[in-house]
Amino acid sequence: MMTPATLSELREAVLSAPRVLAVGAETKPRLSAVGAEKISTRNLRGILEYEAAEFTFTALAGTPLSEVVSTLAEQGQYLPFDPMLVDAGSTLGGMVASGLSGPGRYRYGGVRDFILGVRFVDGRGRLMRLGGKVVKNAAGFDVPKFLVGSLGRFGAIGEVTFKVFPAPESRLTLKIPATEDTIAKVGNSRWAPDALDLLPGGEWLLVRLAGPGPALEGLAGEILNQFPGEIIGNTIWDDLREFRWATGSGLLVKTAITPDRVFEFPAAHVSCGGNVAYSSALPLTGLTLRGDAPLWIGGRNRFALEAAVKHALDPEGRFPTLDD
Repeated sequence: MMTPATLSELREAVLSAPRVLAVGAETKPRLSAVGAEKISTRNLRGILEYEAAEFTFTALAGTPLSEVVSTLAEQGQYLPFDPMLVDAGSTLGGMVASGLSGPGRYRYGGVRDFILGVRFVDGRGRLMRLGGKVVKNAAGFDVPKFLVGSLGRFGAIGEVTFKVFPAPESRLTLKIPATEDTIAKVGNSRWAPDALDLLPGGEWLLVRLAGPGPALEGLAGEILNQFPGEIIGNTIWDDLREFRWATGSGLLVKTAITPDRVFEFPAAHVSCGGNVAYSSALPLTGLTLRGDAPLWIGGRNRFALEAAVKHALDPEGRFPTLDD
C-alpha cells in the first residue's frame, strides 16, 4: 500500500498505477473493497490552519477525527453533525468520502453543510483546489459538497477545510417511549431538540437538548410532563456514534428513509429524526459500510451530472466507479 506524506507524494501515488483508490483508517471497509491499488492517507495528517476566531480549520485528509474533535474542544468549538466512528479511528477524508453524519445532522445539517473547501488529485494527476477557506465563498462549481459521499471515486482527497460552531454550554438526554405520534410531536415542538434518534429495538426515543443548563432542566420537565420517560446519561450518544450496538456478522448498512418509515426497521438505529437507518440486517435498499453484502443493496440512482463530472475529473477511469 502506498503511503504518501505530502500532497505532492499523493499526486505521484495517483499517477503510479492505472487504477487507484485512497483509503483512510478503513473503519467502513466495504466502501473500499474494490480491485485497485490502495493509497493510504495515514501519513497525510495534521491540522494545517485553525482560526478559532473565524470558526474554520484546514487539515490533511488522513488526520484522525479524534484529533480534530479534541483540538476544537480546547477552544469550546465542535462539528455539530456529530462525526461517526471517532474512537474507531476514522479520518477526516474518510468522513467526507463516506458522507456519514451523526445525530446532530437533525438540527444543524450534515457534513455537506459544513465543508468549505478541498484540495484533491483528480484522475489526470492534477492537484486541484476548489472551494475556499472562508464561509462567504461563492466561486465556481461547489465541488467540495459534490465529493461528500463520493466514496473516493472522483479523486483522492488530500486536504479539507470546514466551518465549525461554538459548543453548547450543556446537554441533556431524555429517553421516552417511541411512537409515531411522539416523534412527530417532539420534532415539531418549540423544544427544538438537538438530536432525535430511535434506539435499536424501536421501543425508545432519545431526545437530546443543548443549551444553558437551567433552561434544559425546564424543557426536560415540560417534555416529561407530556411523555413518560427519564433523564439518562449523555454517553449513550458515544455508543451510537461508534455503532457499538451492531454485533454478530459485522454487517452494517445505511439506508435513507423518511420519518413515516421508522418502525419498518425495528432492529436498526434510526437517526436524524427518522431520515436514516443503520442496520446490521439486510434491508431492501442501502449502502453497505461493512460486512459481506453488495455495496449497493437494491441498486442506486444514476444521474447525468455524475457521469459528466466523472468524465471531467477522471476521463481515463483511474479511480473505480460508484458501481464497483
